[in-house]
Amino acid sequence: MRDAVTSLIENYDLKGRYLDRDALDTLKSYFSTGVSRVQAAAVINSNAAGIVRQAGSRLFEEVPELIRPGGNAYTTRRYAACLRDMDYYLRYASYALVAGNTNLLDERVLEGLRETYNSLGVPIGPTVRGIQILKEMVAAQVAEAGITDTGFLDQPFDYMIRELSETSL
Repeated sequence: MRDAVTSLIENYDLKGRYLDRDALDTLKSYFSTGVSRVQAAAVINSNAAGIVRQAGSRLFEEVPELIRPGGNAYTTRRYAACLRDMDYYLRYASYALVAGNTNLLDERVLEGLRETYNSLGVPIGPTVRGIQILKEMVAAQVAEAGITDTGFLDQPFDYMIRELSETSL
């Protein structure tokens, strides 16, 4: 698992280059948002169960066929698995927020997810919508907590949405 600093240095090292102005500006930006990143992660951590529960409820209100007979969240076991997956996306998004890097999303979430969902026949549209709802709820709670420096907040959610949306399952 790499963070923004490690990834940047690794890229420059592979090229055999010293850190230039762009690299230093990137580092400066990352460090200037550090406190806000940690505060946002703390908001997520302290409210994760509620965020997931509310996001699941909202998703099932918007896409009720998921919980009807034959739907992918029909039965208690499947419903619980859906909420578990939403919690998984939220947890890894919080890691990516702190790291300032989406590499771990590829390594820990997206690669295995594509294969698993493909083999189970899980439709990707509701998954993408669930991640969008998580993003909206986190943004609201972070704003409610008074954190104003949030330019980084959407990055991990948007990355998962984009990567899953571009994949035909």
